[in-house]
Amino acid sequence: MSVTTTLLLAAEESSHSDENVLVPPIGELIIGTIAFGLLVAFFFWKIKPQVQKFYAERTERIEGGLARAEAAQREAQAVLEQYRAQLAEARAEAARIRDEAAVQGRQIVADLRAQAEREVAEIRARGEAQLAAERAQIVSSLRQELGGMALELATRIVGHELTQTEAHRRLIDDFIAGLESGSGEAATAAPVSPGS
Repeated sequence: MSVTTTLLLAAEESSHSDENVLVPPIGELIIGTIAFGLLVAFFFWKIKPQVQKFYAERTERIEGGLARAEAAQREAQAVLEQYRAQLAEARAEAARIRDEAAVQGRQIVADLRAQAEREVAEIRARGEAQLAAERAQIVSSLRQELGGMALELATRIVGHELTQTEAHRRLIDDFIAGLESGSGEAATAAPVSPGS
């Protein structure tokens, strides 16, 4: 409450004076001008160099950062170009390896095919040799059986037993030769000559 009363008393005193409120007293004007001049002098003496120094450091930091950023960008571009070159080399190498693998694959297939053909030829040759041996064995067995039958037949036809082994053999051979050639004359002529 005392503050409000003091303000009211000050307002009453100022309302009674005839002074102009817009024009300050000369003493205050001089003191204010001197104080402002000192403040401006202090600003130019102490604060402005600090602000200029701070501004110069900041400008230098920004310009240095831009320069470093540009250098880093150039370095990154160089590294990117290097990686692109390495990637191109790797792709070329991969294509070369693929081509070599395809050539080797064709060579392996050709080798396997040749080996399979050799094995088939060997198996066929063994089979033909085995068939020839079995045929020879069967022919030999058939000759013996046919020879025995022919001898028995000739014995019955002639009426006596043929005892000469050389004659038997020749008779059998002639008979079989006649069967093989399909000619019946050799088979009929053979029994007549040994019996005589």
